[in-house]
Amino acid sequence: MNTSAHALIRLMTPADYSAAHALWTATPGMGLHSEDDSPEGITRYLQRNPESCFIAERSGRLVGTVLAGHDGRRGFIYHLAVAHDAQRRGIADALVNAALQALRTQQIQKVALLIYRDNHNGNAFWDKRRLKPCEINI
Repeated sequence: MNTSAHALIRLMTPADYSAAHALWTATPGMGLHSEDDSPEGITRYLQRNPESCFIAERSGRLVGTVLAGHDGRRGFIYHLAVAHDAQRRGIADALVNAALQALRTQQIQKVALLIYRDNHNGNAFWDKRRLKPCEINI
């Protein structure tokens, strides 16, 4: 478990689904799929990637998420989101760093990012870090 300036970063579990889904639906630009992002779909993803999906908690409340996994060759990052009232406190950076470190530990050296063009906040986040959605080397 890591801490950013204002949040505890820990591994995500299926028990976090309801709060995570509420955050995702409240996040502008977040793309959700009825099957993949269902409780069953997220549980399958967490079972396949138990060491690389994280949440951020502040005062016992889920305020951020990142899903990361790999196919044995390339990593993928999905659903990076931070609650509006918790943004600009380093939480997204802490989540990304935790996910990238977990992928590095699994010997994954490349990560793909998928972001909708109209997700202005998401694109600004990655642009600020000089990383373009598609593929980054870690």
